[in-house]
Amino acid sequence: MPKRIDHVAIIVRNIEQALVFYRETLGIEPSVIKDVPSEQVRIAFLPLGGPAGSEIELIEPTTPDSSLAKFLEKRGEGLHHICLEVENIDATLQEMQAKGAPVLDKEPRLAAEGRAIFVHPKGTSGVLLELLERPSAE
Repeated sequence: MPKRIDHVAIIVRNIEQALVFYRETLGIEPSVIKDVPSEQVRIAFLPLGGPAGSEIELIEPTTPDSSLAKFLEKRGEGLHHICLEVENIDATLQEMQAKGAPVLDKEPRLAAEGRAIFVHPKGTSGVLLELLERPSAE
């Protein structure tokens, strides 16, 4: 079962330009901006609600031929996905597969924040859904 909304991801053409609104209008400073070469993106994490709060995640494709760049060209800037945090991503994957959910991953992938799987929008009323297990804080 999901524990909470971890983040809402917004795809943008340029993180620095997008941050003007979030910084100057909303007063939200990114906790970190980092490149994730394995996903071909640059991500700005905008924390909300304190240490256990959710985040807005701005994602900018870093290569013109990536799936995210193609998504951006086809649909434009805006909502990319919603992420829910789960306790155990392996058990969640098995449960999703057993229930016939249209899971895009055969095994959990390494994400910027932990291990994750994605569920196709056709099974979630039109929204790409990420299910994420964050590393334990030991």
